[in-house]
Amino acid sequence: MSPSLLLQRTAPRIVEEDGAFRTKMLGIAAGLDNVIALGRGDPDFHTPGHIVEAAKRALDDNQHHYTGPTGLPALREAIAENLRSEYSLDYTADEIVVTAGVQESIMLCMLGLVQEGDEVLITSPRFTTYDTAVHLCGGVPVPVPTYAKDDFALDPAEIEARITPKTRMFVLVSPNNPTGAVTPPDAIRKIAELAVKHDILIIADEIYAKLIYPPHEHLSLASLPGMKDRTITLNGFSKTYAMTGWRVGYMAAPADFVEKLTEPRHTLSINTCTVSQHAALAALTGPQDDMEKMYAEYAERRDYLMAALGDAGLSFGAPGGAFYIYTDISSTGMKAKPFCEGLLRETGVMVFPGDMFGEAESDFIRISYLQPLPLIQEAMGRIKGFIDAQKGKVA
Repeated sequence: MSPSLLLQRTAPRIVEEDGAFRTKMLGIAAGLDNVIALGRGDPDFHTPGHIVEAAKRALDDNQHHYTGPTGLPALREAIAENLRSEYSLDYTADEIVVTAGVQESIMLCMLGLVQEGDEVLITSPRFTTYDTAVHLCGGVPVPVPTYAKDDFALDPAEIEARITPKTRMFVLVSPNNPTGAVTPPDAIRKIAELAVKHDILIIADEIYAKLIYPPHEHLSLASLPGMKDRTITLNGFSKTYAMTGWRVGYMAAPADFVEKLTEPRHTLSINTCTVSQHAALAALTGPQDDMEKMYAEYAERRDYLMAALGDAGLSFGAPGGAFYIYTDISSTGMKAKPFCEGLLRETGVMVFPGDMFGEAESDFIRISYLQPLPLIQEAMGRIKGFIDAQKGKVA
């Protein structure tokens, strides 16, 4: 069948990314019973009740019309206060843009800063939305590798080795998706020095900053002297408050830059869903007990999974944050894609291959611990059985 006329005339900025395998996996899962999904980054917890109630009140109060493009003033104030109290970041309300999830913040940043041919360095393995956004703006994504032997901790020397005259910015995601790695404070300080030395910009994606496990520590790069002027800080509500579908994120940057991006932000989606903004305000200003319970549950699941994976003979980078374990399955003799597909078809456990995170022919899978512990335990039993079966086939 010949391609449609529209496909033939698609602009070259639309680069085909590796979404086909994700679609294939979801299609397989749809035809199976008793699937245990340990692939997606969507918390299994319900959004806390007081947040949901705030959204209901907003609807009853007729709060479902447009807001300003940068968001509800009260929410922007609350975000600025939270950034100050939690991360020592000095932002005011007019330096905050509320977006439809961090995804929209990413696109807005690239639209505002990336020019044709600019190189954008990105911590890797990585969340490849950044690649897509860079491509759409005419830029070139440049992976900065991290390694399992270092628990995927970022080495500033790897950044500097890839800086060229075309380098526009570096994207720092800490804790990282898919590895869960936390960039240590000393490395953050060195990255700041590199940014000044080479005059590059920084996007600090801190969406997982509230999900960090001892003894790891988070340091917000824009809190360091002289760094606010060249840094955009990204964060949101999806992961911390189990609010993925509400689509509320935000970016924080100097006020004059925010003002410059207000009309492009309006063009993208006018404003973030008004009801969701009221829910986000309740998340920040209301009780934090549910969030703390979720965090404690994630920590328990993490501890169990690390022990169980080790018992199964699989190695991994110990995650310092988020809710992922990036696991090496090369000992099974399989590459990640066939491993993931076979595991799903034969056992009903869904995990995602490293190929979906910028690693071609990957030896790694991302396991997310976003199911109740009994289901994770059941999944590990199935994974062990699958691995034993593969070894039996080789024998």
